[in-house]
Amino acid sequence: MSKRKAPEETLNKGITDFLVELANYERNVNRAIHKYNAYRKAASTIAKYSKKIKSGTEAKTLDGVGAKIAEKIDEFLQTGKLRRLEEIRNDGTTSSINLLTRVTGIGPAAAKKFFEEGVTTLEDLKNIEHKLNHHQRIGLRYFEEFEKRIPRAEMQTMEVFILKQLKKVDPAYIGTICGSYRRGVASSGDVDLLLTHPDFTSQTEKQPKLLHAVVEHFESVGFVTDIISKGDTKFMGVCQLQSSNKYDEYLHRRIDIRLIPKDQYYCGVLYFTGSDIFNKNMRTHALEKGFTLNEYTVRKLGVTGVPGESLKVDSEREIFEYIQYRYREPKDRSE
Repeated sequence: MSKRKAPEETLNKGITDFLVELANYERNVNRAIHKYNAYRKAASTIAKYSKKIKSGTEAKTLDGVGAKIAEKIDEFLQTGKLRRLEEIRNDGTTSSINLLTRVTGIGPAAAKKFFEEGVTTLEDLKNIEHKLNHHQRIGLRYFEEFEKRIPRAEMQTMEVFILKQLKKVDPAYIGTICGSYRRGVASSGDVDLLLTHPDFTSQTEKQPKLLHAVVEHFESVGFVTDIISKGDTKFMGVCQLQSSNKYDEYLHRRIDIRLIPKDQYYCGVLYFTGSDIFNKNMRTHALEKGFTLNEYTVRKLGVTGVPGESLKVDSEREIFEYIQYRYREPKDRSE
């Protein structure tokens, strides 16, 4: 759920790394979102590919990999580098803006503004910390820690801890850690917690106290260390597991907690588990079967094409059944 994700280890890591770097360049410097999306899609597809890619021709058989990207893959495989990336890296403007956008809270526009004011390094940022907003100061403070992936073992420890603490606040809470962790990946970029409670539905008024009570409890036990923002239904912050061994201290991690109405919860869990490609394919299939599906609801389309009332959903499986789509376990939803 957070904007910035640390790069993920994959079988074709060299290729996915350069595609992500090109994507970030297009977004941060050229502001070319369509090219950013194209590179990200190709990187996502290749990251899930089960074999080591040997040629651009092989890569071109994958969804989202066109002729131009295939050419770049060939160049990389043959030379171990990419001329275009070398040019980008040697461009001081580009490298500085890309570095600044790796600080959570600093988007492309802010990075460009800082660069124009002479800020090119993290040290420069520290010298103007008084000009940074609250989110940016936290991003700068924990920059090195946020850059590191969260090993699966740590995520599993965190999941057990989080679910246990939720029950201490109120046994009626339901929580799910979504994102790539739920899909079974070896490491994660941050912690994405979806939360619901029977007292909160789409028909009731907002219940911010349900989210705030959880955050306050996490603070009281030392798990939440910093608050970036806390709204009625979404919390953004920093967390850290407490270790009993001082020689094995856990790093600070980014955490997002989203409170979802109970009747929309499983559509939310499905959506925020991903992957983006899987979600897109599932939504396309839903339309073909006469339904609309999004992160909130699944609804039957009427004869005029207007969606009807939200269908009752008490599990992820029910969503698959409604739209007649073969159920896939989260670990099988990477493409």
